Amino acid sequence: DVQLVESGGGSVEAGGSLRLTCTGYKYRIFKRCMGWFRQAPGKERELVSSISGDGSTYYADAVKGRFTISHDNAKNSVDLQMNSLKPEDTAMYYCALDRLCVELLRGRAEYWGQGTQVTVS
Repeated sequence: DVQLVESGGGSVEAGGSLRLTCTGYKYRIFKRCMGWFRQAPGKERELVSSISGDGSTYYADAVKGRFTISHDNAKNSVDLQMNSLKPEDTAMYYCALDRLCVELLRGRAEYWGQGTQVTVS
């Protein structure tokens, strides 16, 4: 089975930056749509950003201009660069993979990572 492993979470002060990495195992993840979701306590999971195999990107309004998603094909990973972080960005962040980006927009994915915590104070 496909395995997705997130890394790069942590604690940072407001205005700071973090870079999340989702590494794929047993699958060339750039062939599919990859996304980053987040879920804060008491809130629904939401799609933050996605990137298709051809490099088309999506960003939620709340993160536009602050977050950047990108492929690193050599590492078989997808990165999420998060700048100008705000306390409201605090959440568990999950990477996900699906054949279609529209499925990620619907909140669905074939495969999920275990998540990495981001805390902004």
